[in-house]
This record gives sequence, C-alpha cells and structure tokens, in this order.
Amino acid sequence: MIACRARAVSAFALMGSLLAQSANTPSPTSNAEGQALAAELRLARPMESLEVSGLLKIRDADGRRAKVPFRYRFVAGEQNWKNVYETEANGLVPAEQLMVVHTEQQPNRYLHSPGNGTNASLAQAVALIGDQSMVPFANSDFWLADLGLEFLHWPEQRIVQEAKIKMRKGRPCKVLESINPRPGAAGYTRVRSWIDAEKRQPILAEAYAPDNTLIKEFEIGSVTKVNGHWELKNMEMRNAKTDTQTVLEFKYEQKASE
Repeated sequence: MIACRARAVSAFALMGSLLAQSANTPSPTSNAEGQALAAELRLARPMESLEVSGLLKIRDADGRRAKVPFRYRFVAGEQNWKNVYETEANGLVPAEQLMVVHTEQQPNRYLHSPGNGTNASLAQAVALIGDQSMVPFANSDFWLADLGLEFLHWPEQRIVQEAKIKMRKGRPCKVLESINPRPGAAGYTRVRSWIDAEKRQPILAEAYAPDNTLIKEFEIGSVTKVNGHWELKNMEMRNAKTDTQTVLEFKYEQKASE
C-alpha cells in the first residue's frame, strides 16, 4: 500500500478501502490489461524530490489512541527512486526508519532500521524483500509492504470484469486483483484494488488472508491544494483481524503568497 503527490503518484505508498464486500474466488490467470495497469502504477512517481512531515494516528483494539510524528522524503531518480519514512523516539515508541528502493524492472528493496528502545538510536538497516516486508511500521496498521506497494510486483495481475462494484467515491474504477503466489503465514494472498479509471490512482483496496478472509482495508482520504498543486492529505488503514486503525496524515507548508 507510497509518495504523497496525489497528482502524480499511486497513493498506496504512501501507498493507497472500504465497505467490505463478499470475496469472490479469484481466477488463477492474469490478463494483459491487468498486467499493463500494474506496470503503469509501479512506475508512477513525482518528477522531483520532496519532503513533508506528518502524523501516524493509531487506534488500538481497546480504543486507546496515539500520535506518532513522522517525516516522509521522496528521492527522485531516473531508473531508481526512494521513499523514506522516519519516526523519532518520543518516549512511547522507538525511532524507526524505512527506505523503499524502487528500480525499474527489479523487485523492491526494503531497508528497515528499527529502534533499539524508546530512547535509543536506530539499529543497522536490515534488507528485506517480498513477503519479508509484511511487518508493521512504527506499531501501526501500515506494513512495510503496504508503503512499498508490494502487491503490484506479484506475477498475477488481472482486471476483474465481473466485479459487482465498479464505482467508488463517485468515480468509475478499474478493479485490479493482484495474487501472491507464495503468501507467508501472516501475509496477503491477494489484494483487490479500485483504480480511478481516468486519473489512474488507487482509491480503495482490500487485502485477503490465505483462508480468503479479509485482513485489511485501505482508503485514500482527502486532498488539499498546496502551492498550486493538489496533494494527498491523508489515508487510512483498517485491520479487520485486530480491530485497529491507522490514519497517515501529511502536513504541508504553504508559501507566503498562498
């Protein structure tokens, strides 16, 4: 499930749902349209580097709430680009850093640096790939894999022509189903996502477990105009298994003329 410019990037990454619907049995075959759409989304990104701060607003299963400040950076490159998420130790949670390295025609690389304690510095980065990235970031409902749009790299991608719901938030959508050929015990078997047919951006998504039960729901929130451009303001991840929720909220600096 992310760079945060709503006008240029797949917002899952930041990436990135919903009213849960009954799960249909997925087809084991991809189709050309699904493969082409997934490839297009994999390459979507801003054209220049950017940096923005924000908050992870976390609600646990008991209703307790926490706010974790973070900083997001996008580092532009022609064939290689990076999304970097960083939190600072605040006495409640340790510092943490995730760098997702995207390279054209290559798997994502996740360089994860967890904290050694609430007042300690970051540990040395550990390189993760594939299903190894299905672990939480900063004790939130966003997994490393969500922030890297890992599902778009799975080999099976298909457009679900028979999907009953093709409108989300008043927008006509392409329904893309991504199937994981080797899901881990706690990972996703498949992700069904609603992609705005015109803007080519994710709006909603559902992630399913190996037993075909719903694990998580992802929803793109609102956008705001910043310095002449429309930017993603927030996005939400809800965990159906744990009854927890995380809202990832970005904060932008307006120029004085705005």
